[in-house]
Amino acid sequence: IEELLTALPLPALAVDGSERIIAANAEARTLVGQGIEGRNFVTILRQPALIETIEAVLRDSRPRTARFLSNDGVQDTTFQVSARVVPAARAIVLTFSDVTHLEQAGQMRRDFVANVSHELRTPLTALMGFIETLRGSARDDAAARDRFLDIMEGEAGRMNRLVGDLLSLSRVEGEERVRPREQVNLTEILRSVLRTLRPLVDEASVDLETDFDDAPVMITGDPDQLMQVFTNLCENAIKYGSAGKRVVVKMEALERDPTLRAPGVRVQVIDFGAGIDTIHLPRLTERFYRADSHRSRALGGTGLGLAIVKHIINRHRGRLRVESEPGQGAKFTVILPVSIPGTAGDSASHD
Repeated sequence: IEELLTALPLPALAVDGSERIIAANAEARTLVGQGIEGRNFVTILRQPALIETIEAVLRDSRPRTARFLSNDGVQDTTFQVSARVVPAARAIVLTFSDVTHLEQAGQMRRDFVANVSHELRTPLTALMGFIETLRGSARDDAAARDRFLDIMEGEAGRMNRLVGDLLSLSRVEGEERVRPREQVNLTEILRSVLRTLRPLVDEASVDLETDFDDAPVMITGDPDQLMQVFTNLCENAIKYGSAGKRVVVKMEALERDPTLRAPGVRVQVIDFGAGIDTIHLPRLTERFYRADSHRSRALGGTGLGLAIVKHIINRHRGRLRVESEPGQGAKFTVILPVSIPGTAGDSASHD
C-alpha cells in the first residue's frame, strides 16, 4: 500500500482498523505533518467533520467524502477528502483533492449576486418611495413633483448604466480569449475619445492636454473595445481628478517595451486630483470595488468600469498599470503590443 500511495499524485494516507495511520505519501506528509505513521488519525487530522466521516467508513465500509481545511501561512486551502475501503489491505485510503479554486469561484458568484442586488436595490427603493409620495401627499404639489421626477430620472439612469455595464462585462469576459484581428489606428481612436468627452471637459472646467502627434500608430485590436477603455479612463480622470483642473493624455510608441519585451505603445492618462490611497490600488479592477463608494455613486459610477477595462486589455494581450498617492493625482498606463501575431480562432491564454 505504501507503493500505491507513492504513485498517487494527490496527498494520500491509509488508516487501518485500529484507527492508526499505516502509510502516507510525501504529499500527505507535507500537508498534515511528518512522522505520522503509527499515530492515531484523530490526533493528526483534528477536524470533527473529517473524523466523523472516517469513523463511519471504518464502521460500514461505505465510501464517503468530507472537507479538510488547511493553511500554509499565506492563504486558506480547501481539500475534498475521499475515503475508500481497500479490502486487501484491511484499511481505508484517504485522498485529498484541492478544491480551493472551486470554493473561490462559488464565493465570487455569491459576492457578485449580492453586489448586483445591492446596487439595484438602492435606486429601486428610492423610486418606490418617490412614487408612493407622488401618489399621496405630493400629488398636487407641482414643485415637489418636478423635483422628485428629476431624482427618479437620475435613479433610473443609474440602473440603466448598471445593466449596460453588466452586459458589457459579460460580453468582454466571453471574448477575452479570442484575439482581435483588425488593424486599427490608436491615434485616431484617442482623438475620437477626446472629441466625445469635450462637453464633459468643459463642464468640469478641466484643462485637457495631449502629448502625442497625429502620426498613425497601428495595432491589432477591437476599435469599439479600445474606445471603451480610453473613454472610461479619461472620463474617470476628468470626474475624479477635476480638483487638479488638469488632465494629460500621453502616448509613446516603443521599439521594445520592457514590460512586453516586444514592440509596444504606452498610453498614459494622468490627473492631478486627490489621488488614491495605495491600499486600494491592487483591488481597483475588481467588480464593484470602489476606493470612495459615496463619491463614485454620486458621480454616476457603477463600480464595473475598471473591471471591463482590465478584461479588454487582457484580450489585447496588454497590461494595465496604476500609480497614485493621496494628494498626488493618479496615472493609469495602458501598454499594448504594436503587432499581435495570430490567426482566426486562436484562443491561447494571455500571460
